Amino acid sequence: MSIAIRADLEVVQADEHHDEHHDTSGNTLFGFWLYLMTDCILFASVFATYAVLYMNTDGGVSGKDIFELNFVAIETAVLLISSITFGFALICAKHQKRTATLIWLLITFALGCGFISMEVYEFYHLIEQGNGPQRSAFLTAFFTLVGMHGLHVTAGLIWMAIMMLEVTKSGLNNRSITRLGCLSLFWHFLDVVWICVFTLVYLLGML
Repeated sequence: MSIAIRADLEVVQADEHHDEHHDTSGNTLFGFWLYLMTDCILFASVFATYAVLYMNTDGGVSGKDIFELNFVAIETAVLLISSITFGFALICAKHQKRTATLIWLLITFALGCGFISMEVYEFYHLIEQGNGPQRSAFLTAFFTLVGMHGLHVTAGLIWMAIMMLEVTKSGLNNRSITRLGCLSLFWHFLDVVWICVFTLVYLLGML
């Protein structure tokens, strides 16, 4: 009798732990969605600022004078492909395939580094030509908007490196999968923001 009671207690405790995990994961995802909403407001404010200032060139260069669409198109493709590879990593994680998850995360990390390298090169090239953020209000708004997105991507890369270390050390437990899910939301969010940047800043800037 006591053995049966003990077994029932163990089942109840296991169910409570399972429910507690789901509640914690749900709260984590909900909290992260709230963070993304605040980030949306931040980017929307900077986009609005750019829309007001993009014609204020102070007699200097405008977008069509400095933008290289072929270069930016490659940069965009690199980031979008990284979103696909991260999706593969998350699928593998949910199927408990640690090695495959790490491989896809590493590929995503490499693509993200490639994107940041191209962005840094673009900034360096503009500043070297005397078109730094201090040159005009247009360039200030441009560097602020694109640079802020780049800082977010850099933060995502740091987070991704930490997750790769965690998965390598601890495996694919429920906590790490939840964290990878949050990082996936963040990474896809940055892709959406960059599509807006590419369309509103680069494409429209060539008109």
